[in-house]
Amino acid sequence: MKRISVIGSTGSIGTQTLDVLEQHPGQFSVEGLAAGRNIELFLEQVRLFKPKKASVADKGAADSLRPFLPAGVELFYGEEGLTEVAAGTDADTVVTAIVGSAGLPSTLAAIDAGKHIALANKETLVTAGHLVTELARKKGVSLLPVDSEHAAIFQCLNGERLGDVERIVLTASGGSFRHLNREQLQQVTVEDALKHPNWSMGAKITIDSATMVNKGLEVMEAHWLFGMDFEQIGVLLHPESIVHSFVEYRDGSVIAQLGNPDMRVPIQYALTYPERWPSETKRLSLSEAGQLHFREMDLERYPCLRMAYECGKLGGTAPSVYNAANEVAVARFLNGEIPFLRIESLIEETLSRHTNHSADDLDTIFAADRWAREIASSI
Repeated sequence: MKRISVIGSTGSIGTQTLDVLEQHPGQFSVEGLAAGRNIELFLEQVRLFKPKKASVADKGAADSLRPFLPAGVELFYGEEGLTEVAAGTDADTVVTAIVGSAGLPSTLAAIDAGKHIALANKETLVTAGHLVTELARKKGVSLLPVDSEHAAIFQCLNGERLGDVERIVLTASGGSFRHLNREQLQQVTVEDALKHPNWSMGAKITIDSATMVNKGLEVMEAHWLFGMDFEQIGVLLHPESIVHSFVEYRDGSVIAQLGNPDMRVPIQYALTYPERWPSETKRLSLSEAGQLHFREMDLERYPCLRMAYECGKLGGTAPSVYNAANEVAVARFLNGEIPFLRIESLIEETLSRHTNHSADDLDTIFAADRWAREIASSI
């Protein structure tokens, strides 16, 4: 039986992870669950899966949840709670599905405790990829990608030599506004932005998909996951989201991974690797799909992707500043404080004020994160 903990269980990836577990009764035990403030859904999950440890955002949420918990479930909250669920259970694998840089400390704690990581939190590698990958090597644990693009690359590399790879290419749907020009983008609303044409995702990642920040984070993540130079990582627009990503080899061969857009497939693969278990997902029919379309990425149309490449190449604290400024900008957009196009200019203005430093430890990374949030909030 595979023993699992899930950080961010009430979010989009978290709920789909638990869907996967339900499809395989008796094959998984849930050792720990951690969520934020969606107490009603979290209580349903705790009652169904009966984890040994559970955690919520803060003491207030914990106090409201405690009277209704099943017997035998230990309750925690805050940063300590995330760490307890990530590192303090008998789980073999921890699914890190919490959104944002808040997932970094608990992920590092899980790695230090010898847990394999099913990684759905981009920011962990974006802000501290060198620290995370080095600790994973030291502890002998696997970083198994959950993102559909990285899961695709991971599968396309299976059995191959990294030295034979010419480049990897991540595909991008283009998000909610892929058919709009920049003039049309001036009028879009929050409601428009949250209508992703292909994927069912949380609000923040859906906005990131529309700005292409999501793809920028994935480029930086791919750099650390697969040890590729940024010049070896390409991005291609693919509206159908059927070719999830592909690898080009030096002999001219291209190996791609295809499937219908369903996050449960890469989630399950990360949990069952190296095995492939049956899945209830709809099978891909290329005859029904008909045509597949691809376009080169326009970095003028999507300046956030350009900035991501620039920050990734700079390294140091630049990726942390990029990520933190974006998190603030997206929150301000969702709250109706700024228009959609202001997201990218706010990130760029924050970066323009930043003096890059080497990111040798978590204190430096967190300091850069805090600085960027203060600047992005005040502009």
